[in-house]
Amino acid sequence: MPHLTSTEIAGRIEDLYDAPLADLQAHAQDQPPGMLSALLGMHHDLVVAERSIAFHRDHLTQLVHPERQIGTHEVSHVLNCARRLAEAVAVRDSQTTTALAVLQSLGRVPSAPSPAPPSPAVATAPAASAASAAPSR
Repeated sequence: MPHLTSTEIAGRIEDLYDAPLADLQAHAQDQPPGMLSALLGMHHDLVVAERSIAFHRDHLTQLVHPERQIGTHEVSHVLNCARRLAEAVAVRDSQTTTALAVLQSLGRVPSAPSPAPPSPAVATAPAASAASAAPSR
């Protein structure tokens, strides 16, 4: 499954509701909870997860810098940061999967072309039956 970004999910929400995300957020605040609120909540959680991934990735990079000494104390920080990074990735993947599934279920399906009306049956006698009806000599 591709890892769609929060920006791509936002674009799909905007396409579905045919309005900018900011307008949708303002509209959702005045409405009882519904599908739009749920999608906006998933999008928000996805944004938070992406920020968390960036933060913990950068922090982990600093912690394991080649010129930095890693002792017993630093190892616990490295492990904690790696755990938090893994959690943020799991949240991002979960939110992306859920938001995509909901968006696909709500997506506008192009209308199928209506089938052509059946053509009227033309009554024709088969040639074989006409030939067999004639007396043979």
